[in-house]
Amino acid sequence: MIKPIKNSVALSIATALSFSIAPFAMSASYKVVDLHQSASHKYTYTQQRNENGTSVIAGIYGFNFPVQFEYLTDADFEGIKGLAARNHEDIQGQIGLGIVSDLDNLEDFDALKAGNPTANDLVWTVAYLSQQSRTHTYQKIGDTVGLTDVNGSPEEFVVFDEPFANTNQLTRSTVDIVSGITNSGITYGTGTAPYLPEEFTHTDSSVSTYWVRQFNQRGFFSFGGTAQPLIPPATDFGGGISAINDVNEAGVAVGFYSSLVSSTYKDAVENVDGGCADPDIIAAYPEEICWENYGFTKYHIMAFKSTLQNDGSVVSENLGLLVEPHVDDERPHSSYALAANIHGDVVGYADGWDSNDVETPNVNQRASASYAVLYRDGKVLDFNQEHTGFNSFVSLSTAYDINDNGLVVGHGIQKRNGSAVQKFFYVDTSVPAEEMEMVFPVDFFLGSKSTARSVNIHGQMVGEGEKETHNVGAGKPRRTEAFLFDVRDESFISVKNLIDCKSEYNVFEARHINDNGDISASAIVKVDRLDAFGQPMLDDNGAPLREDVVRAVVLEPIPGGEPEDCSLVAERSERKGASSTFVGLLSLLAIFGFRRRIAKR
Repeated sequence: MIKPIKNSVALSIATALSFSIAPFAMSASYKVVDLHQSASHKYTYTQQRNENGTSVIAGIYGFNFPVQFEYLTDADFEGIKGLAARNHEDIQGQIGLGIVSDLDNLEDFDALKAGNPTANDLVWTVAYLSQQSRTHTYQKIGDTVGLTDVNGSPEEFVVFDEPFANTNQLTRSTVDIVSGITNSGITYGTGTAPYLPEEFTHTDSSVSTYWVRQFNQRGFFSFGGTAQPLIPPATDFGGGISAINDVNEAGVAVGFYSSLVSSTYKDAVENVDGGCADPDIIAAYPEEICWENYGFTKYHIMAFKSTLQNDGSVVSENLGLLVEPHVDDERPHSSYALAANIHGDVVGYADGWDSNDVETPNVNQRASASYAVLYRDGKVLDFNQEHTGFNSFVSLSTAYDINDNGLVVGHGIQKRNGSAVQKFFYVDTSVPAEEMEMVFPVDFFLGSKSTARSVNIHGQMVGEGEKETHNVGAGKPRRTEAFLFDVRDESFISVKNLIDCKSEYNVFEARHINDNGDISASAIVKVDRLDAFGQPMLDDNGAPLREDVVRAVVLEPIPGGEPEDCSLVAERSERKGASSTFVGLLSLLAIFGFRRRIAKR
C-alpha cells in the first residue's frame, strides 16, 4: 500500500466572487508553457520546477504496455473477450480506463492469443489485468513514471523499475514519482519495487508463478546518476517503507520511514495458526505475498531529517511524535515530514490526541486524526489548533510547505454554515510558539474545498480550490481551479484570470511556486487522440480525432503584464466544448488516485 501522498474545477458566479476578493492587485500576468507530450505516457503532471528551469513531472497511462502474454491461459483470454463484450459501449463508465476512450469490441481474438494484439485489444488486456490486481498470480500494473524536463522534451528518470529477464523492456509495475529537484541538481522522490515473476514449488511438487516484489515504497535521491535508495530502520516483513518528500539547498532531506515493526502485526504474522508461519499458508505461496496482504498496520512511521552524501550514504535523525504514548500503548503512532527550509525547520503532519489537554495519556487514549505540525529544535508543534469537534476525519490538517522566512502553508478543516470544509491556511512561525496561529483566508466561496501546496520566499502561495457550488453527481468531484495567494496584500486570484482568457488550457491544480514566481501546474487541454501504441487515431475521413488529456505546464510571469477579467469572456471549458469531459476526466483520475502525490496527501 502506498502511504499518504502531497484534490478536483468553474462557474461564472464563483469567478465573479474571486474578482471581488482580489481586484487585480497583481503585478504580472502569466503565460502557459506546455511541457509537451511524453513519448511514453499519455497524461503528465508537473511536480516542481527549480530556479534553473528544470522541471520534474509525473507520467501515467503508458503507451505500449508490456503485457507478458505467455503467462495468460485460455481461460484468461476468454475473460478478456467477455470483458470487452460487456463493456465496450461504456468503457469509461464501466472500468475507468484512461488510455483510450470509446473502445470497440475485440477486433482480432486470434492475434491477441498469439501475443500480437491490436491497439484496441491491448487496452482490453490491460483492463483485464487491472481487475486481477489483488491476485498475485497475474502480472502487476503500476505504470506511473518520473520524468525530467530541461529543454521541452520530457525524459524518463528510472527509479527502481527493471527489465524483464532477457529483455530491455521495463516491467511498468512500479509507481515512481520524482517529487523535486534542487537548484544544485539533487533529484529526489519515492518509488516502489517492480513485481517480477517467480516460480514457486508446492509440497506436491507442482509449480505456480507468482508476481513478487522486494519492498513496497522507498525514498530515493540522486546527485546526477543512479537513484540511491533510502533504507529505513525497520525492514522486516517486506523491506520497510520510506519516502523523501523534500530536499533543501543544504542537502538536507526530509520524509518518513518505518522505524519499528508493529508488535500486533508481528504477533499475527508469526502465528503458526492462520498467520504467515502457518504450514498450510507457507506451502501455498511465497511468504512475501502473505506479508504484503496481511490486514494489520505493519509499521510505526516516523518523520526524519537526513543529510545526503553523494556517495549514497545518509545520516538521519528522528523528528519525533506529536503524542507521547503511555508506556504500555503498543499502537503505531506516526509522524510525517513533507518540507524543510534552509534553516532546518520542517513541516508535515502527525497523529494527535483528540483532546488538547492530555498530559498523562492512558493506554487507550483516543487518537483518531492527524494534525499539521512544525518540527523545530527537537519539538513537535501543532500551531495551537483545536483538537476537538471533527473526530470523523482521518486528517484534520496538513502542512505542505515552509519558506525560508518561516511561512507555512497547507489545509485544515473549518466549520462553514454548520458543515466541515477543508480550507487552505498559512501560519507565521517567526513568532513565539504559543502565538502561532492558522490563518484561513477567503477563497473561491464559503463551501469551496481548497488546499495551498507551496509558498515561495516572497509569500506567494499556490494551490487549488473547488469552483462549483453544487455537487455534479455521485462519484464525480467538483471542478477545481488553481489559485495564487499573496500574503503581502492578502490578494487571492484564480489562475484563470492570470493567463490569457482565450487560453485552451484549463489549469485545475498548482503544485509548486519557486522564488522566480514560476508556477508548476497541471491543465486539461484538447489534443489529437493517440491509441494504446501511441499512434494517431483518425476518423472515417482521415481527420485526427480529438480528446482531453492532462498536461504538465509551467506558468511563467510576464513582466509588466496585467490580469484579465475572464468573467467578461465565455467560460473557457464551455467555449471549447469540454465541460462534460472535464468532470468525467477528473472523476476517472480520482478513482485511481493519480491526482495525489506519493507521500503528500
